[in-house]
Amino acid sequence: MCGRYNFSVEESAELREIVQQMEAKNAKADWHTGEIFPTNQAPVLLWEQGVEEPELLGWGFPGFKSSKSIINARAETADQRPMFRESLKERRCVIPSSGFYEWDASKQKYLFQLPDEDTLYMAGLWKEFEGQRRFCILTTVANSSISEVHSRMPVVLPKSRMEDWLGSGRAAEEILRAVPPMLVKYPVSAQMRLW
Repeated sequence: MCGRYNFSVEESAELREIVQQMEAKNAKADWHTGEIFPTNQAPVLLWEQGVEEPELLGWGFPGFKSSKSIINARAETADQRPMFRESLKERRCVIPSSGFYEWDASKQKYLFQLPDEDTLYMAGLWKEFEGQRRFCILTTVANSSISEVHSRMPVVLPKSRMEDWLGSGRAAEEILRAVPPMLVKYPVSAQMRLW
């Protein structure tokens, strides 16, 4: 499960570029950098006429039986669930970040990142609810770099596969079945700020 992630422009030229594109489109948009929480507005990459375009979307699909947002979808079953099926076919997105957070059983918080990379891209789905576009993050079974902390992890996209994920249904199926890349973890202290 991915319940929070980081969008730190100070550490990533790629994230700064996304912010510049967002500001060029809408300088008055209400969003922030740093730790992103469910329901926050955040930059997401969509496939618009064959080009990756950043858009501001809310994190989480509205829940039908509770007030909680649905922030994640299991990659293994997304094609079987009515809430995610059409989005998996036609509305895939990429969530740019500088890493994501998980907590272990003792409540220690960790930041997970790709080794030697300052940007981590996650596979996601988007859908429109009452005129507002919202996204969720696809998760898969955790590999050994994460499994001691949590049993699930986001579907991490190599930068070279982002266009495939956004534009090709067949490639998207391959990506969902691929072995996730190994990540590095950093303990996060209560006093540490990453933005």
